[in-house]
Amino acid sequence: MFEMMFEKKKSYTVDEIKRKLENYCVYQDRCHKEVEQKIREFNLIPEARELILLSLMKDNFLNEERFSQSFARGKFRIKNWGKQRIVRELKFRDISAYNIKTALKEIDEEEYLKTIYSITESRNEVISESNIFKRKKKLIDFLMRKGFETDLIYKTVNDIVQKKSS
Repeated sequence: MFEMMFEKKKSYTVDEIKRKLENYCVYQDRCHKEVEQKIREFNLIPEARELILLSLMKDNFLNEERFSQSFARGKFRIKNWGKQRIVRELKFRDISAYNIKTALKEIDEEEYLKTIYSITESRNEVISESNIFKRKKKLIDFLMRKGFETDLIYKTVNDIVQKKSS
């Protein structure tokens, strides 16, 4: 009973930890913050931590620019997030302003506009609100949560709700 409270943590060599982290990074692009959190789980001394991080960057397992670009592409295409939400999430992951700017270039402007129109139209279909102002409010709130820009939201919502009501 007492032994279960203090379960033994398996100890790894620096090379084993490095290999584990390489696999962690290969499976999916990771940002520094995620990798540093993973390293903390191993309770390493700072020198070993630095050595592993430098090795991961040198061997291109850890690349912040590549991470931010694939993050932006993925969240936009798969989850239909707007640019503001993507920027907010990248900032939360401590990504530099330069890499955020580079990541946003991955999103095609024409595709971006098509996406906001199509998700607004499909959301408009499922809203059962008959009051036009409440309907617009619901659509605007939805698009705000998705992280689209305010001016673009108002234009899209007005276009779609006007089209539907006329």
